[in-house]
Amino acid sequence: MEAGPDDAGSAQALRRSLVGLLVIGLVAAWAIGWLSRPGVGGAGRGEGKVASGPRPPTVRFTDVTAESGVDFRHFNGAQGAKLLPETMGGGVGLFDFDGDGDADLLLMNGRSWDGSGPATTAGLYRNDTVPGGPIRFVDVTAGSGLDVVMHGMGMAFGDYDGDGRVDVYVTAVGVNRLFRNLGGGKFGDVTEALGVGGEEGEWSTAAAWFDMDRDGDLDLFVGNYVKWSEALDRQVNPARADGERVQGQPWNFQGSFPRLYRNDSDASGVRFVEVGEGSGLRVRNPATGLPLAKTLAVAPIDLNDDGWMDLVVANDTVQNQVFTNRHDGTFAEVGVASGVAFDAYGQPRGAMGMDAARFRDDDALGIAIGNFANEMNALYVTQPMRDTLMFADEAIPSGMGPASRPLLKFGLFFFDYDLDGRLDVLTANGHIEEDIGRYQPHLSYRQPAQLFWNAGSGPSFVAIDEGLAGPDLFQPLAGRGSAHADLDGDGDLDVVIAQVNGPPVILRNDQGLGHHWLRLRLVGRGRNTGAIGAWVRARVGGRLISRQVMPTRSYLSQSELTVTLGLGTASRLDGLQIRWPDGRDQVLAVPAVDREIEIRE
Repeated sequence: MEAGPDDAGSAQALRRSLVGLLVIGLVAAWAIGWLSRPGVGGAGRGEGKVASGPRPPTVRFTDVTAESGVDFRHFNGAQGAKLLPETMGGGVGLFDFDGDGDADLLLMNGRSWDGSGPATTAGLYRNDTVPGGPIRFVDVTAGSGLDVVMHGMGMAFGDYDGDGRVDVYVTAVGVNRLFRNLGGGKFGDVTEALGVGGEEGEWSTAAAWFDMDRDGDLDLFVGNYVKWSEALDRQVNPARADGERVQGQPWNFQGSFPRLYRNDSDASGVRFVEVGEGSGLRVRNPATGLPLAKTLAVAPIDLNDDGWMDLVVANDTVQNQVFTNRHDGTFAEVGVASGVAFDAYGQPRGAMGMDAARFRDDDALGIAIGNFANEMNALYVTQPMRDTLMFADEAIPSGMGPASRPLLKFGLFFFDYDLDGRLDVLTANGHIEEDIGRYQPHLSYRQPAQLFWNAGSGPSFVAIDEGLAGPDLFQPLAGRGSAHADLDGDGDLDVVIAQVNGPPVILRNDQGLGHHWLRLRLVGRGRNTGAIGAWVRARVGGRLISRQVMPTRSYLSQSELTVTLGLGTASRLDGLQIRWPDGRDQVLAVPAVDREIEIRE
């Protein structure tokens, strides 16, 4: 996250944008030449066309927020001081808190810094949609236990105690909170009892539940952004000559170590132990000795297919990190060696949201990261090298890079919006400086989302326009967190985008392509009842479709656990296999399609 320029010091504030433009200039001739090849798609909004090859489908997204019953509005706490956290919230989560099989909605909120503003809390909405009917939510925040005033950022969902109910961890500026799901729409704050709140002076952002040691329960990663306080913010970002302040710059603040809570629960009870110090996750800047990370997103995924969960961490203005699991409770940081730490010129970028998935018809793994304005999305893809974990940034040749450059990308996730069996990409966008257009006329504060269709050949991704997806998806927003789920039970994936200091936007997927699908709700044994980390592998018409059970994706957000398999025109699967978090493979009888089924380990 970076701030816009001010009148007194525009050179300093514009530095990163100029560097980005210089880099773009170096690659422009090559990129333009490559993109002019036959079959390569358009670059941005209004150019969802390909010269040859597969044609993007028409799939409209309809804004149904007004009629959905969701009347939430995010409050960033702003009172004129332009403090750094005011630009950063908030997250959106889709999870089944009441166990009725559909995705409910949780929205994070901020608060005023001096306590004089409104007593805002998170918003919890129960999904009461009748399958086949309009999307309907009911506000159940009051009395839920989640109605706590705090400057919330993001969230992580997981059943940490194995009772079959999904619990909620909330990250914040200040102490984080863990809410145990008590059933009946009630949550209890168990933060202090379990020692997982962090410290008052920390600013936590991305969090994820995952089984790091394969002992059957869920451990917790908590990423921290920068060392921040209101007093420090005012000191390092003084007012301009006219008395007006601008948003802070992250390089003015030192980084911050993540936390790692190992779940040591047993028959005697639940307990967590903070093991970050000896885990290998706390990396220092070799030049200063200070914490390196400025974390805004995390992707838990098995990178090297050894059956153990690894972590990819997206950092803002400093190098990204890749932590491979050593199988002994520790991790090795290999971000530089793997090719994920920097861009192609060895420079860090302003990384925001992130997702990792197998997006092609093979086992190649992609890590997509949304970066700052004037910086392209990153798309790091595994390369076929023996015994070496190596990625290459394929954002430019894939078609995703140049089209994304002007926008400031926050939320980002893979999802199969047209149910053709290939994962597409959506980014939620918005700048952090409300008057950025005064200084950089090609930028705006409110920005449209961007949708990339996975063509499967030629350029991997094609930017889709209003003619193919409708205008509602591309309305200008101060977009931040984003998530997806099948909200109305029709088999396709709907989208929720959160805004900073504004209402969320609920976008119903109105695809009518006649494509077949299968939705799988996995139930694990032991304490990981949601089967977080499991892989679903399906064979469909000679293609391999691989999907991970993982809610953590995008920016400060969580999507549903249920796995959606788009099958395109295929009316049946050729094979279905589950690899459970403990490494066991389970081959299943081929089920009928166009339905949702539950699979128990």
